[in-house]
Amino acid sequence: MQAHRTVDVVIIGAGVGGLTAALRAHDLGLTPLVIEKSEYLGGTSAWSGGAFWAPDNPVMRGLGVGDSPEEALRYLEAVVGDEGPCTSTARKRAYVEQARGCVEFLQRMGIPFVYADGNCDYYPEAPGGHTRGRTLHADIFDTRELGELERWFRPQKGGISQKIVLRTLAEAPPMTIATRTPAAAKVAARVVGRTVGAAVTGRHLVGMGQAIAARLLRAVHGRGIEIWRACAVTDLLFTGGRATGVVVDRDGGTRVLATHGVLIAAGGYARDDTLRRKHREASRARWTAVINEDTGDLISAAAAHGAATALLDEAIWTPMSIPPDGVAIPHLWERSLPGSIMVDASGARFVNEATSYMAVGQKMFERNETVPAIPSWLVFDARHRRRYPLGAAPAGVTPRSWLSSGYLKKAPSLAELARLCDIDPDGLSATVARFNDMASAGHDDDFGRGDSHHDRVFSDPRIGPNPCLGPLEKAPFYALAVYPGDVGTVGGLVTDEHARVLREDGTSIDGLYAVGSSAASAMGRVYPASGCGVGSASIFGFIAAGHLASREPATGDGSSAGDGSSASDASSKSSVRPDPQHRR
Repeated sequence: MQAHRTVDVVIIGAGVGGLTAALRAHDLGLTPLVIEKSEYLGGTSAWSGGAFWAPDNPVMRGLGVGDSPEEALRYLEAVVGDEGPCTSTARKRAYVEQARGCVEFLQRMGIPFVYADGNCDYYPEAPGGHTRGRTLHADIFDTRELGELERWFRPQKGGISQKIVLRTLAEAPPMTIATRTPAAAKVAARVVGRTVGAAVTGRHLVGMGQAIAARLLRAVHGRGIEIWRACAVTDLLFTGGRATGVVVDRDGGTRVLATHGVLIAAGGYARDDTLRRKHREASRARWTAVINEDTGDLISAAAAHGAATALLDEAIWTPMSIPPDGVAIPHLWERSLPGSIMVDASGARFVNEATSYMAVGQKMFERNETVPAIPSWLVFDARHRRRYPLGAAPAGVTPRSWLSSGYLKKAPSLAELARLCDIDPDGLSATVARFNDMASAGHDDDFGRGDSHHDRVFSDPRIGPNPCLGPLEKAPFYALAVYPGDVGTVGGLVTDEHARVLREDGTSIDGLYAVGSSAASAMGRVYPASGCGVGSASIFGFIAAGHLASREPATGDGSSAGDGSSASDASSKSSVRPDPQHRR
């Protein structure tokens, strides 16, 4: 193994959490080194919606939108509850109290944010809930500004729907009803015009997760912070019980020592079927929407050195379908819009389809214990298909391959549709009849769909008396198999309010920190609002860097205090290096 390298802080992972931490560590006078397993930079964050849940943030304040850390904490205490140390009041308080400082810091680093006005908390009627929302997005970005790094920035996945340049999630609901109201059509025209205009002029505009990841990467690179990409960390190093470095699969094996500590921001384990099924047998990696490198290597490595873990059976569950190309499609709006229901194999509804996607996924697992509900079926009629988009398909446009492959079922009657899907036909008929009666009356007596302000974010104002409810009565009828996929795992290393990794006895492992999906979520088994994933990664990355900077530097040779855990080999060895004058 080659002679070691020494820096102040080793940060494992070049997603939003790792890049935020690198920026702050550098700003506080430390020399960070970011090590990324993938050849691409940006992590799963670059594939996400890029929402950033930041209570009482400066953008809201500038617009006169009222909020406070106290109200946000009241909200988290009400909806999250207590799942043990990972959801302690101290962690939740750290999140809400540091959110504004983190956003202000990132603004100072050159990252402009915009407010997703109307993207409400997911439980807005709970104490402290916010109906206008606490969610920000990094403003639209032209990735040509990354220069030489653009080719190593993680490209967006999927087809044309992924190329639409949204500025915030608040533009998404109007896009789903663009043919229904003049106001929605105006928003859609602005979004499409922006997207087409960029293509015509040769600009490489990105929004959402692409925007925040790319802007952070530009800020990191512009400050000469070194990144090694396509390098797997294969072990953690300890001296006298203190984390003092890592072993990297680079140039035949390299030891990197960290005088102040090691931060794990390497994502979760969404692509590790063995770990998923160990904790939740019905879960499958092929239903996830995260990057292939998300295999839990560093969670396993830290656990081998005595770190505690929690919530490994949980994820940010999201109803997904699997089209012919195998790339999972999340279904966010289709469930809320009139003319659709979700049923199990018996043909029965079992959930408020319009509630939080994580809650819907949890209900799918729960229902599957007694009635086959994996897959469940999203059932809708011809009006729904004509009026609203379905995944990547615009309203009224159904790819032939979807029908010919059997991915999307189509039938002239509900009975025939039930036969195609192996759903009990009598059960489906009875469910649709009852649902149609409730839709006409304007109230879902079974599950309360449309009662919450959140339910109505994706809805059709032209439908009344409840904009989320419409009967299924216009043939042909359609059905889509949906699975409890995810947009990231929730379980991971147990950490405290400073992002320090804890042992089972509650003591911290000196010098070891974890953020993002590598850490068990402070939100526990609930997803309180859009942007809690990116928000947690950034805010706790900000907190961790501050705590690392306050520590006395370690001395020693980085001897290993345990056997560690191996990570999979990277396919190539290269690095993103700063200009020579910035090298240490």
